[in-house]
This record gives sequence, C-alpha cells and structure tokens, in this order.
Amino acid sequence: MAVQNPNATTATTRHGALGLSAEDLLEMYSHIALARAIDERMWVLQRAGMVSFVISGQGHEGAQVGVMWATDRQHDWLVPFYRSLAACLTKGMTARDLMLGLFARHGDPSSGGRQMPAHWAHAAHKILSTSSPVGTQYPHAVGIAYAAKLRGSGELCVVSIGEGGTSQGDWHEALNFAGIHRLPVIFIVENNRYAISVPQRLQMAVDDVAVRAAGYGFPGVVVDGSDVLASYEAGREAVRRARAGEGPTLIECKVERLTAHSSEDRQEKYRPTADLEAARSKDPLVVFKHYLEQVGVLDEARYTEIHNRIKAVVNDATEYAEQAPWPDPATVGRHVYLEG
Repeated sequence: MAVQNPNATTATTRHGALGLSAEDLLEMYSHIALARAIDERMWVLQRAGMVSFVISGQGHEGAQVGVMWATDRQHDWLVPFYRSLAACLTKGMTARDLMLGLFARHGDPSSGGRQMPAHWAHAAHKILSTSSPVGTQYPHAVGIAYAAKLRGSGELCVVSIGEGGTSQGDWHEALNFAGIHRLPVIFIVENNRYAISVPQRLQMAVDDVAVRAAGYGFPGVVVDGSDVLASYEAGREAVRRARAGEGPTLIECKVERLTAHSSEDRQEKYRPTADLEAARSKDPLVVFKHYLEQVGVLDEARYTEIHNRIKAVVNDATEYAEQAPWPDPATVGRHVYLEG
C-alpha cells in the first residue's frame, strides 16, 4: 500500500472526513481508470470496423463511481443509461461482460447479443435493462423503488440520465410519483451541457436541472461531477435519506463530455475549440489522480501497477469477446414472441 503523506493525516483529508480509506480511494480510482480504458478500446475497435457502434462515457466516470460507492452494491438496484459504463463496472459487471455486449456475442449478459451496444444490464447484479427511447428508464426505476417500499426490503434504486432526457414526460412523471410516495430512489442527471448537439440553453430556461426537484417535493442538489469525493458525498446523503424513509433525491452532476456524442457524431462541428479544451481540463481521471498524489495515496509505482493490470484486463476482455461464438440465429425470436 502507498505511504500516506505525513502532512495529510486521515482525519484532516477530505476523504478521511467522509470515512473513506486509502483502499477505498485506490479502488475508486481503479474503477474510473478501467472504465476509461475500456471506453478508449471500444473506440479503437469501432474505428477499425470490428464493432458497429460506440457511445461514450468519458468524462462521466468520476460522478458515476462516486455516487455508486455510497450504495450497497450487492443489495441495491441500478437502472443505467447509455453512458453508465463506469457505474455498471462499479456495480459488478466485468470487462468481459461489457465487451461481449459490444461484439454482440453469445453470453452477453445485457441482452444475449440482441441489443445495440451500451444497453447495459445484468440480472445477477440488479442492473435493469433499458431501451433506446430516452427517459423510459425513470418510471421503471420508480417501479422498483415502489416495490421495495411495499415489500420492506430495504433496497433502493439509482437511476441515471443525461440532461437532455429530462425534457421527456417520463422523467417528470417519475419524479412526481416518487415524491408523492416518498420512494427510496436516487435520481441522477449527468449534465454534460449537450443533448447530442443541442446546448443546454436551448433545452431549458434554468441553469440547474436540480431546481426542478422542488416542484415534486424533495431535494435537488448540484455537484461537480468531475470531483469524485463531492459525488460520493452527495450520494451518501441521498442513500441516507432513502434508507431513512425520507424519499427521493435528485443529484445533478455537472460533468464534461470528452468525446463526441457517439461514433456517428462529429462534435467539432458544433462545439467551440475553447469549450473542448476547457472540458479536458476537468477530466475526472486526471483530477482524482492529482488528489491521490497530493494525499500520498498514489505514487508512481502504484500507478504503474494499476494501469498495467488494467491493460491486461482490457486485452483479455477484447480477445475473449472477439473469440466468443455468435448467438444462434434460431433463437432470434426468443423474448420477443410467445414461445409455445
């Protein structure tokens, strides 16, 4: 384990005040770095013509790992959206799981190779499958939370969306129902300021999506999603409220989209160069690494060890998925049509 900075004792550090150990920090960093490495590999594979489509989560990883770290990752539910790669890894999915989905191969836990990439799901890890229409995952998450409350199971549900999806009626209906019934659900909005190519100022007349929570009777908070510890702190309070029966929380994580919307998009056509450069300066992977170095948790040897391990994991997952068999064409109607 890395040696702690003698001038930054656990009691005086931000992470110490939040009850996080050096081991927590290194695991969180490893999840962020692994998510980034998988994401980057996905782009390489798509550009090489080996897979069909990529939609990226680069820049969102710190918010996702921070919030998910506050949950019970075995007991609670996650209803993701298409950028939730890091959240799914934190919840328990593996690099192999994700690559099987990207290559649409048999054994893909998300859909058995039937869905397009980034429709993350894993039944064993309580990650609910989502569909392509934006916003439909929010009512599903509220249904999970309502069931948990009726059963007294103690579960809560985390659900994520981009700020563009908050224009959908599903989003508002879900918040309204959850507020009325004080459900154990945490609503995450990962606000990267662009709904594909549409800037936020043309989507809504408010600066912060979080202010909308007041209309449904529960708190809305804004956090810097590039700050892993701030995201964790907001997630921890939302978890506390949910477990105490106090109802939902809306967390708006201000994040940066470091890549184009998807592999079918050219963001340079609508994003100024200065905007792109500013976004890269807020890369959560870099920001968190800097913090870990400051408090003496991450040194060069540990950094090298982590990234060498991640490289091996990503290489293994790529080779595993590429060599995996294709789904049997005879099963194409399974889960679509009634089988006798």
